[in-house]
Amino acid sequence: MPHDLVANHETIVARMLAHDYEGAEAMLREVVSAGVAPMPMWRLLAVALRAQGKAQEGRDVLDMLARQVPGDLSNRFDLAETLLLLGDFERGWREYRYRYSLEHTQSIERKVQRPRWEGQPIPGQTLLIHDEQGYGDTFQFMRMARWARERSQARVIFEVNQETLSIAKRMWGDDNIVARGTLPVTFDQHCELMSLPMAMGLTLSDLPGEVSYLSADAERVAQWRARLADVPRPWVAVVWAGRPEHVNDRNRSMSLDQLAPLGRCGATFLSIQKGPASLQGKTPPEGMSMVSLSDEIRDFEDTAAILHLADLLISVDSSPVHLAGAMGRPVWVLLPFVPDWRWMLDRDDSPWYPGMRLFRQPARGQWQPVVERVSQALQQFVARGE
Repeated sequence: MPHDLVANHETIVARMLAHDYEGAEAMLREVVSAGVAPMPMWRLLAVALRAQGKAQEGRDVLDMLARQVPGDLSNRFDLAETLLLLGDFERGWREYRYRYSLEHTQSIERKVQRPRWEGQPIPGQTLLIHDEQGYGDTFQFMRMARWARERSQARVIFEVNQETLSIAKRMWGDDNIVARGTLPVTFDQHCELMSLPMAMGLTLSDLPGEVSYLSADAERVAQWRARLADVPRPWVAVVWAGRPEHVNDRNRSMSLDQLAPLGRCGATFLSIQKGPASLQGKTPPEGMSMVSLSDEIRDFEDTAAILHLADLLISVDSSPVHLAGAMGRPVWVLLPFVPDWRWMLDRDDSPWYPGMRLFRQPARGQWQPVVERVSQALQQFVARGE
């Protein structure tokens, strides 16, 4: 890049690191208006637009870049997430296939030497469906494995991570389900769990499909019912932080102290928070009655049992949200201003999980208005005895 563009680039990046996306956009608009801006400037413009919630404008920039530089797979992945955020499933799923073409994801791609299933009937063949990415993704898309079994008319082997295997078995059955990392099985075609939407042409009108497709283990439910027998109701399970290593964790997580206004409702809060943030549950804010269960939760079976018993889950975007949603349990999700693509935009419900409520930040980084709205709704929830 010419010297003046290099200087502008450095200044723009500095503004974006300082979260001055409006200022960065103004500078970028001036640069690209000349019509000869290099591609990195256009990429920065797309990032600045998305960070401000201008998803439509960001999509237009990414779309232009995809036409101009179709081999830029990082851009194609950004385009996929923006399309899905906007609800354009048809194009979004097609672009989403580039998720394993990026430098930082190639190492985790399964190198499967068999054709990828494209949604057609294949009676007499064996189809391997294997999960990928995070636990929340697995819970959310497990439903589609059963749809694929019906559509394909094949013998379908479902491979899932060890941590969710027992839950998946109650949905799938004990046959033709294996844990990831076990001895390889013989199969004719394969499909990643999150490639099923592309293979099967998933549209918004197909959702939610079957609801309450996951369930808790009866024995674990009995154990937790006994554990909580002396805890006053109603019980509100709560998660305030996601995995620290998640790329967007800084935007989606909060501290327990920020949820202090929820204590006004008089409910008992059950901390099911895991990870470093769970320590906050041992010293909850004044006025918030909390029982920290974090250290007692051994696995997702315990989490599922607690969610089965709890009257409500209030959580930031995290795997328990998807587990509770897949179980058909009441869930309120606290979302950042620009959420993950699966929550879409400008709606307080989710097509994936009927009955789920979404509470969105009105502006970037503003959790206080979200917490106040949740606090008011929670007081009404408790008063109605829901």
